[in-house]
Amino acid sequence: MKLKVTFLLFLALGLTALAQENLSYQKPSKSILDLADYERAPSVSMDTKKEYMLLSYRNTYKTLDDLNQEELRLGGLRINPVINISSTVTYITNIKLRKIKDKTEIQVSGLPENPRISNVSWSPNDKKILFSHSTNTGVQLWVLDVAAAKATKLTEATVNANLGNPFSWFNDNETILVKMLPKNRAALLDAKKDLPTGPIISNANGSKSQNRTYPDMLKNKNDEINFENIITSELYKVNINGTATLFKTANTYAGESFSPDGNYLMLTTIQKPFSYIVPLSRFPLKSVVCDRNGTEIKTVNEVSLNEIMPKGFMAVRKGKREMSWRNDKQATLSYVVALDEGDQANKVDFRDEVFLWNAPFDGAATSLVKTPQRFSTVIWGNDNVAIISDEWYDTRNTKTYLINPSDLNQKPKVISDRNSQDIYSDPGNFETKKNQYNKYVLAIENDNAYRIGDGFTKDGQFPFIDEFNLKTLLPKRLYTSTYKDKKEDLLEIEDFKKGEILVQIQSKNDYPNYYFRNIKQKNSLTPITTFKNPFESIKNVSKEVIKYQRKDGVELSGTLYLPEGYDKVKKEKLPLLIWAYPAEYKDKKSAGQSNQNPNEFTFPYYGSFVYWVTKGYVVLDDASFPIIGEGTTEPNDNFMSQLVDNAEAAINAVDALGYINKKKVAIGGHSYGAFMVANLLTNSNLFACGIARSGAYNRTLTPFGFQSEQRNYWERPDVYNTMSPFMNADKMKTPMLLVHGEADNNPGTFTLQTERYFQALKGLGAPARMVILPKEAHSYVAKENILHLLWEQDQFLEKYLKN
Repeated sequence: MKLKVTFLLFLALGLTALAQENLSYQKPSKSILDLADYERAPSVSMDTKKEYMLLSYRNTYKTLDDLNQEELRLGGLRINPVINISSTVTYITNIKLRKIKDKTEIQVSGLPENPRISNVSWSPNDKKILFSHSTNTGVQLWVLDVAAAKATKLTEATVNANLGNPFSWFNDNETILVKMLPKNRAALLDAKKDLPTGPIISNANGSKSQNRTYPDMLKNKNDEINFENIITSELYKVNINGTATLFKTANTYAGESFSPDGNYLMLTTIQKPFSYIVPLSRFPLKSVVCDRNGTEIKTVNEVSLNEIMPKGFMAVRKGKREMSWRNDKQATLSYVVALDEGDQANKVDFRDEVFLWNAPFDGAATSLVKTPQRFSTVIWGNDNVAIISDEWYDTRNTKTYLINPSDLNQKPKVISDRNSQDIYSDPGNFETKKNQYNKYVLAIENDNAYRIGDGFTKDGQFPFIDEFNLKTLLPKRLYTSTYKDKKEDLLEIEDFKKGEILVQIQSKNDYPNYYFRNIKQKNSLTPITTFKNPFESIKNVSKEVIKYQRKDGVELSGTLYLPEGYDKVKKEKLPLLIWAYPAEYKDKKSAGQSNQNPNEFTFPYYGSFVYWVTKGYVVLDDASFPIIGEGTTEPNDNFMSQLVDNAEAAINAVDALGYINKKKVAIGGHSYGAFMVANLLTNSNLFACGIARSGAYNRTLTPFGFQSEQRNYWERPDVYNTMSPFMNADKMKTPMLLVHGEADNNPGTFTLQTERYFQALKGLGAPARMVILPKEAHSYVAKENILHLLWEQDQFLEKYLKN
C-alpha cells in the first residue's frame, strides 16, 4: 500500500512538473545581454526659434516594481488612483538644457528629488517649460525658466492627470489653466468590500452596431462611480509665481482649448449615461465656449452616447465632429457633419460638409466645403488659402484640395488624387509655421507653399523638398537628398528665404543625430547633436535590403542581416530567422513597394530578431507579407494562400543567396504577426519552429472585425473560421513558443487568447510552450520581463532550430 501511495505521489509530482515550470527570472546569453542592457540616448525638443534644446533622459526600461502599482481599469483608461495619472506613463528622470549654438549641456537646477517627469510643454514664447512631477502621493506642476535653467514647483501634489495632459498655457505666457483634484473628492469604492445593490443589466434595442472588442470597459455601478470620480476636476488659474485661483467648479473636464486670440476657451465635459461596451471616447460629450474669465457664452456641441455604429472603417457618428478652432482666425470654430448619416453604405454625392462658426456664436454657422469622400484633415493658411483632404478606405483613395475660405463660389482645386498606399507617388506633407497667435498654419512665401516628402522610390529612399505654387498648382523641386550610404530625414524648414532646414542623419552604424542644412549652399551641414552608437558589438554585421518576388509576381523585400565575419564566398549554411507582420492592400503595385532603407540605424530591441545575428543566425527582418484583395475581393478572402506564398518567397530568396539551411528556418511575430506565425505553422511545412507573442488566435472572439477586416463573423463565418488557428489546432504539429503579457490592453488580443490556444495545443499533443509575462500590457516594458523573454527565445531557438 505504501508503495502504491508513493508511486501515485511521484506520478502527481511528475504531472505537475510537466504542467507548470517554476522558473525565476533569467537573463539571456552575454552577446544578447550586451545589446539589450544599454543606456538610452536623450530625446530632443527644440524651441520654435531653434535657440534652445531640451534634453530629456529616461531609463532604458521600466522595472517590475514600476508595473506593480495600484491600478484602475475603467472606460478604456488605466489609472494609478493613488497618484492620479495614467499607470502606463514612462517617466523622464532628468532634464538638461543647451543653447543650440553651444556644445555645453546645462543641468537644470531645482529639480525634485528622484524626478518622475511627464507632460512637458513649452510656453507660447518659448521662455518657460511646464512639466508634471509624480510623487508617491500625487502629481505636482512645475515650471522651468529656460534662460536660467532653473525649475520651480508651482502646486502641491493635487493635479489631476487621469485624462492626460492636465494643463494649458494662457497666451500671456504667465498663466496656466490646470486640472486639480476637487477639495471634497469622495473616496474610491472598493468593489471587493462594497456589496452590489442589484444585478448588471444591459439592453439591445434592435439597432445593429459593429463594435470592436475593447478592453478595460466599465462593468458595474461601482465602476461608473469610480470613473466619474477619477475624471472630475476643478479648473484653476495658476500663475508662474505660484498663486492659484479657482477658475471653474468641479466637472468632468475632458478637453480645454483656447481660441487663437486667447479670448475664448472651449471646455468639453464627459456626460452620462456611461457605457459598458465602448470606451470613454464614445461617451456623451458637451462642449461649451467661455470667455477668458470663465463666463459661459454658448453651448456649441452636444454629442449623444455612441454605442451604435454602422459597419465599415469610414463609418462616423452623426452630428458635429472634429470641432476645433481655426488657427488663422481670432476666434472661429470649424466642424464637420456627415451628409450620409455616418453610414458608408448610404449612396450620396458628398459624404461630409465642413462648417465655420464665428464667435460669439450668436449667428448661424456657414458652410465652407463639401467633400466627396470622408473628411480627413485641414491645414489653415490665411483668408484665401486652406488645404483640405478627404479619403475612402475601401478604395484606399485620398484627395487633397486647395480651397478659398473667403470665396465659396470658387470650387475646390484638386492638388493630388492618389492611392494612399502608393508610397512612391506620395507628394509629401505641407510645411507649417507659427503665426501671430502662436498657432501652426500653412507656410506661405510669395504665393508658394512647401512640401517635405519621404522620397521612397524603386531605387531607394531620397527625401525631398518641393516649392508648390498656389496659383499654378505646379511643384518645383528645391532639394533632394542624394545619400546612398546614409539616411537623411528632412524635419522642418527653419528659414524659407535662406534655405535652412533641420535634418536628422543616420547610417547603419551612426546613431541618428540632428543637423542644420542649408540647401542653397552645397555641402553646408552644421551638427547639433553627437549621440554615440550604443551597439558597437554589431557594427560589423552585414546589412542589406533584398528584393525578391512572390510566385504571382508581387515584389517583396526584407532587411537581411549576416553574422560578423560571415564568408559570402564559402557560404556556410546557417539557420534563418524571419520576423514579419502582414499588411493588407487593394492592389499589387502598392503591395510591391518598399519603404525599407538599409542605411537606417540598426537599433536592436525586443520586438525583432536582430539580437540573434550575434549568435550565428541569419536574420530577415521586416519581411514583406502583403495580403492583397483587388476589386471586389477582400484581402482576407485569400489570406492563407498569400501568407504561405509570402513565407515561401522569403525563404527561397535567402536560400538562393546560398546562406541558409532551408530545414532550419523559424518565423516570429507580435500581435497580428503572432496570428501570422500560428497560421503559418498550422498550414505549411516551411518552418522548424515559431515564436508568437501577444496574438489573437480565435477570431470568433473578435466577431465584429479585426485588423483590416470590416465584415462581421455572421457575414463570412468561413473567413473567420479558416483564419483562426484555434479552430485548426489539431493540425498544428510544429514547436511554438507562445508569449503574452498578463495585462494585455489591446482590442481583441486579450491574454485569454493565448491561454485558450495553448490549452487546445496541449490537449491535442502539440509541442508548445506558453510564457505569461507578469504585469505586462500589449507591449512589454519591464526590464526583468524583457530580459527573460530574450532568454526564453534564445533557449527555444537553440533547442528547436539551431541544434
